[in-house]
Amino acid sequence: MSWKLKKTVVLVGMMGAGKTAVGKALAAKLGVPFLDSDAEIEAAANMSIAEIFERDGESFFRQKESQVIERLLTNERCILSTGGGAFLARQNREVISQQGVSVWLDAGLDLLWQRVRHKSTRPLLRTPDPFATLSDLYRQRTPIYAEADLRVAVEPSYSIEETRDRVIAAIETRPDVVETA
Repeated sequence: MSWKLKKTVVLVGMMGAGKTAVGKALAAKLGVPFLDSDAEIEAAANMSIAEIFERDGESFFRQKESQVIERLLTNERCILSTGGGAFLARQNREVISQQGVSVWLDAGLDLLWQRVRHKSTRPLLRTPDPFATLSDLYRQRTPIYAEADLRVAVEPSYSIEETRDRVIAAIETRPDVVETA
């Protein structure tokens, strides 16, 4: 399969949905660069997301996140993985819609919990009841993620490669995003 991306493919969704793992597999399969907005922020700040949250607060982090996403969308076409909260900001949704195509990796709450419950790198889950926090975030965010251009279901039985192939199938329905030969 020969592909030419016309737009950057932006993976959105909850923490634990598989944006980074699927994004890396997708980029490798398509022969395009993979970028992660959180990794770009960490590299620029020379600190972890959790440290930025602790030192500067979530509002500061969200401002920097928006700047980084806008910058990354103006670079070479690629697969871009975003943080779980990135798509919540209207300005991010608008710039993603103008410059790229958003793909919501839609994973259920139980699967998300299985994937994130033992991770200490999730600053939003540093609460007395992380499952309740994740549940609240899920309820709040799902209607916004539903505004994405494309939706790909993520199931516990799917491998990274199966999810990647489902993303490819979704993208192939959009001639404004990809040219296949």
